[in-house]
Amino acid sequence: MGGRPSRVMNGSVLEVKQDRPKVLRTYSRLAPVYELWARLTESRARRRVLELAEVRDGESVLEIAVGTGVQLAALARRNPSGRTVGIELSEGMLEKAGRELADAELGNVELSKADALHLPFPDAAFDLVVNSYMLDLLPLDEIPVALSEMKRVLRPGGRLVLSNMTKGERPLHRIWDALYARGIVLTANCRGVLAAPVLERLSFGDVHREYLAQMSFPTEIVTARRA
Repeated sequence: MGGRPSRVMNGSVLEVKQDRPKVLRTYSRLAPVYELWARLTESRARRRVLELAEVRDGESVLEIAVGTGVQLAALARRNPSGRTVGIELSEGMLEKAGRELADAELGNVELSKADALHLPFPDAAFDLVVNSYMLDLLPLDEIPVALSEMKRVLRPGGRLVLSNMTKGERPLHRIWDALYARGIVLTANCRGVLAAPVLERLSFGDVHREYLAQMSFPTEIVTARRA
């Protein structure tokens, strides 16, 4: 079952409280146990991302911020004769993803350390770009930079699939942002963001947003195309 279509909620997006080096250190420490959290709060979103990605074997696919590599491995299995590339900035997560790919015997996946704000790829290199739970870690002024880079490396008509922590649409779902606003930082810089309005400002086409929550953790899944 997918998430339900949703209007973009009104309300301001909170600014980050931690700088990038601290966030990267946090995620490196969390790498060995991150999948426990992901199974509780992200597994439904991952399944929906893979459904919406509609990987076609033979495509060029990029996942930005691969984390533990579980989703990257799933993308690669759907693209055995294509090109599958993953990048990650956290050293701990990069090591974890490398082990995930090795255990899955997916030696044809390209995995490297790289920054989403400065993608090391030429223009129009990919048919599909996937990014999960990264925009919600970035300062507000870096979100359009990252999305502009994603647009740059997509081919005309290429597909973008995002999942992010988002603004809660029900009272219980709003507890995460409420705690963050009060300085109780449970998830590094992870707080509710709204990607769809930024994508529209950047002239992406076919922008569509779904909302779901798992264990009260609110997620938006946003798809778009490079026009």
